[in-house]
Amino acid sequence: MKTRRKIVGDGTMLPLVEEFFTIQGEGYHTGEAAYFIRLGGCDIGCSWCDSRFSWNPDIHPAVETDTIIEHTVLSGTKSVVVTGGEPLMWNLDLLCSGLKKRNISTFIETSGAYQLSGKWDWICLSPKRRSPPELEICKIADELKVIIEGESDFKWAEKYREQVNAGCRLYLQPEWSRFSDITPGIVEYVKANPEWKISLQVHKFMHIP
Repeated sequence: MKTRRKIVGDGTMLPLVEEFFTIQGEGYHTGEAAYFIRLGGCDIGCSWCDSRFSWNPDIHPAVETDTIIEHTVLSGTKSVVVTGGEPLMWNLDLLCSGLKKRNISTFIETSGAYQLSGKWDWICLSPKRRSPPELEICKIADELKVIIEGESDFKWAEKYREQVNAGCRLYLQPEWSRFSDITPGIVEYVKANPEWKISLQVHKFMHIP
């Protein structure tokens, strides 16, 4: 993975897993159209991850960032969501600057475990236990989205609620494979702690990417 990072270290090329135009299915922007750019590479390894195919960047082509930007422009989208994997493993300055020159809003989904690069209109922070987020990202995150798969995750969520800024939107999201089991507990928690909202992966219910 270190060798791969050297290849794309300046951000002129990125390990592209997939790109597609769809509807956002989670968190604050649920229901809005967006172009998704999924980058390869993740060393966090969540047991419940639904995009494990993105973990190894070496099996995905290094694509010129300018090409990714042009694909985005051709889609007709007004906003982009950069996700992974863990997208902040790579330098995203050139990607963001190129998108912004074309008046496309930039959103990122990140665990926050790596130093921030790029200029973002929206940062969705989803902290993971194996690699806790950088404090810098906590302070500027627009959205905190915590995946709940067990009771101990509520305490984890509250830990990071105390670290994000006062305007950060707060979401609890049931882990998909335990949706039926964990959702009633999340409902009761939000009723007792209404500063939180529930995020559902509605794209999975709609059977879209």
